Amino acid sequence: MSKKITFLPDKTTTTVNDGENLLTAAAAAGVYIHAFCGGEGVCGKCKVKIKEGQVSSERAHLKEGEFEHGVRLACQTSVVSDLVVEIPEAMGKDGRALKRKPKTTRAISARSLEALIGKWDVDPPVEKRFIRLDPPTMDDNAPDLQRLLRGIRKGCYECKEPTYDHPEMLRELPFVLREANWEITAIMLRGKRAEEPDRIIAVEPGNTTDRLYGLAVDIGTTTVSGILMDLNSGKVLAEASAYNGQIRYGEDVISRIIYSQRPGGLRTLQERVVHTINEIIESVCRNVMISPSDISYIMAAGNTVMSHLLLGIDPKFVREAPYVPACSQFPLTRAASLGVMAHPSVRLFLYPSIASYVGGDIVSGVHACQMHKSPELTLFIDIGTNGEIVVGNMDWMMCTACSAGPAFEGGGIRFGMRASSGAIENFQIHPATYDPMIVTIDRTKPRGICGSGLISIVAELLESGVIDQQGKFNRSIDHPRIRTGHDGYEYVLAWSKDSLIGEDVVITEVDIDNLIRAKGAMYAGYQTLLESVGMTFTDLDRIILAGNFGAYLDLERAISIGLLPDLDRDKFFYLGNGSLLGAQISLDDHKRFRERSEVSRLITNMELSENPQFMHHYVAALFLPHTDLNLFPSVRSKLAEI
Repeated sequence: MSKKITFLPDKTTTTVNDGENLLTAAAAAGVYIHAFCGGEGVCGKCKVKIKEGQVSSERAHLKEGEFEHGVRLACQTSVVSDLVVEIPEAMGKDGRALKRKPKTTRAISARSLEALIGKWDVDPPVEKRFIRLDPPTMDDNAPDLQRLLRGIRKGCYECKEPTYDHPEMLRELPFVLREANWEITAIMLRGKRAEEPDRIIAVEPGNTTDRLYGLAVDIGTTTVSGILMDLNSGKVLAEASAYNGQIRYGEDVISRIIYSQRPGGLRTLQERVVHTINEIIESVCRNVMISPSDISYIMAAGNTVMSHLLLGIDPKFVREAPYVPACSQFPLTRAASLGVMAHPSVRLFLYPSIASYVGGDIVSGVHACQMHKSPELTLFIDIGTNGEIVVGNMDWMMCTACSAGPAFEGGGIRFGMRASSGAIENFQIHPATYDPMIVTIDRTKPRGICGSGLISIVAELLESGVIDQQGKFNRSIDHPRIRTGHDGYEYVLAWSKDSLIGEDVVITEVDIDNLIRAKGAMYAGYQTLLESVGMTFTDLDRIILAGNFGAYLDLERAISIGLLPDLDRDKFFYLGNGSLLGAQISLDDHKRFRERSEVSRLITNMELSENPQFMHHYVAALFLPHTDLNLFPSVRSKLAEI
């Protein structure tokens, strides 16, 4: 149940879920509270006063009498009811309150997801049919296979004659039938197209129709994620994720292509990603106490290189002009042949790719949000080390990819890290005192900066005048947190005594420059793709942000630094992990699954490296937010107030 919080004295109002942490709620609402321990509760700076409502909190780090007068540490307080919370104002040296304007942010909207993906049926591509067969006699001694086919057809007069496609099923069939006393369950795979017959892929003794499970998998370059589903009900039973075991051989796809050319490299990379998928399978099966052999179908999506490596296909020519993958339509594969832990009959389907750097993960995301059915002109963005972009609607689509670099995942940043415990994910700065408000993942002492935190930090430093549009620190500010370090000027986010790693956590000009290059590549990619089809940002009806990183992106701050275009905020939608969502939908509904060919048919690729305008747009985007402030009117207004 949602709760309403009003923060005084700014009268900023926000809505949060019951039990939400008060410091996290304030940060999301753009309300500044002095806090620099990340939310662990040890600095004692985030004191607030509960004027109205009920909270759950402890007395730790409060002075005598404060608790009784409604004072609480925001980071140690959970929301129980509607609240009115008073935030103490920072005081200047003259004893006067130092006021600041409240920030504006946009929370991720659940309605966005529902509006994009629509409804789907529970009608999976694989099903189980329980069949009682008449035992053979001297008068009816038809072969076992024909007897099974006859039993499947019985009572289903419109069904096409089913087929089978593997001798292993035939080898087991005579023994399973007799051991089960002619009562068996047939596992049937629907035809790839409506006109194709179903296929028998396995038989099991007895009635196992109540155990029908499927696995949706997103094979990411950094992270592999999986969802276990009950295909009888369509319910999600368990979720799990793990770092892709290939990381030790390279953090990006180019490094892994290079490694695959070493003796035994391709086999090693395949084994590592299969091992990661098996870890996911073990985890989700353990959660619901089933066996991996109970999984009847696996629907997966990954970028072009990840798909090649999973199947053991050499990706050598993906990185060499003219950038040609071995294939774009991947064969339906027996999971066991790859070493994946599942029933020997289980098929693994990989979403098709479009080009060397626009893969099945993007096709799956576009499929999930139904761009191929919508008349609205849409810009689909998946932000990451390799940013993928699609523009179009139900009539046509164009796509491209640009190498943004690893900054959005913490790479190339001195204290950069992936989004895990201790990573700074939200940041604000007081424009008068220049003191920080830091919120970390799991609210522990800070130990680094993740991608969403990096964007928050740079946007806040820009809007408070600590850095200029070139990303350079304002040398005229006299403050202990702004200093010269090993890599030039830097801002101290957390002093060593307040950090988890025992040293100062800082952001440097080099870090900021790396972020500017990454966001510049993405923005130039949007512009170039739109320009190639004779359009501009103003022609767009909506923008869809996909990927795990996109789900945690603060819209206002992303616009402030020039990562996203400055458009009507209601045009933006959050899809989340579209790759996994598309696989989940296809696993649930075979009719939606069959639409995938329509999606891939509509999308045409454009190589940015062959477009001379890309570099022009890229150079222009190497400012915060851009060299042309007319493209960012809302940011121009904010900067004019500094």
